[in-house]
Amino acid sequence: MNHVILPTRRAFLLGASACLATPALAQARPWAARAQGLSQLHALVLRQGGQEIFAEAYRGPGLDRITNVKSVSKTLVALLTGIAIDRGDLPGVEAKVLPLLGRDPRGDSLDDLTVGHLLSMQTGLVRTSGASYGAWVSSRDWLATALEPEPGAEPGGRFIYSTGGWHVLGAVLAEATGLSLLDQARARLGAPLGVDFAPWVRDPQGRYLGGNDMGLSPRGLSRIGQMALQGGRWDGAQVVPESWLDTSWQARARSPFSGDQYGYGWFLTTLAGESAAYARGYGGQMLVVVPGRDLVLTITSDPTLPARSEGHFGDLRELAAQIVAEA
Repeated sequence: MNHVILPTRRAFLLGASACLATPALAQARPWAARAQGLSQLHALVLRQGGQEIFAEAYRGPGLDRITNVKSVSKTLVALLTGIAIDRGDLPGVEAKVLPLLGRDPRGDSLDDLTVGHLLSMQTGLVRTSGASYGAWVSSRDWLATALEPEPGAEPGGRFIYSTGGWHVLGAVLAEATGLSLLDQARARLGAPLGVDFAPWVRDPQGRYLGGNDMGLSPRGLSRIGQMALQGGRWDGAQVVPESWLDTSWQARARSPFSGDQYGYGWFLTTLAGESAAYARGYGGQMLVVVPGRDLVLTITSDPTLPARSEGHFGDLRELAAQIVAEA
């Protein structure tokens, strides 16, 4: 497998022009009518050359109000993990999960589960998304229910898309830092970027759900994408380690649903011939970073309706490719 789908941050910054003084997208937007015609799409924010060059709320709560970004939350939790490792709260991606949670060895495959496995969704744990999600969030202990091995699966093996593994990671982060996921999001991403995070769903034990239902505005999410494009920097401050983004954008698994590769919290693909990393959430929430075009695309959609690859998400992917092609 090709382990790096995107150029490193340093290679991009040295190879690309420092600034696009007159971005092509600021002059002509033939894709805008296409976006307006997508009935599930709520808002679209486009940044190029470090500037917001297009922002439109077609429906929904608007550009600056809190919206549920669904599983884009997984990417945000991955960013928080990189910050925690950099600060010394976590020893690294090879750290075993059970000791971090203060749990004894079980004598099964769970003893080999690492932080890296959680980040790449190669946990070997039972799936708690899709048809299993309702039963999981109806359980009395989401963490214990998620920490069950999938028959025939092993940590480091096949990609299993599951929110439960991210909830485990959220619990690890809370234990390691002494801060709830909400407090971490506000202090470590929100404060340096000027982004507001609203409280979201918590489990019966009071832990904020890891990997789903985080709330922030489309423009706030766009700022996070811009920070990632800039190698983790914002207003001269290093918010997320650049090395963590390089690591996160290395392919480690492949989604059986989209066929795209997956790193640490980011899907990795090609749009209009350009390497791209993207976050995806139920209903059609997207954060797309395209280093070769110096471009960040943020899309929010109705979070109550499905967005399958052959449906709304497929339409959004075609829209994203068109935007990149015309950049």
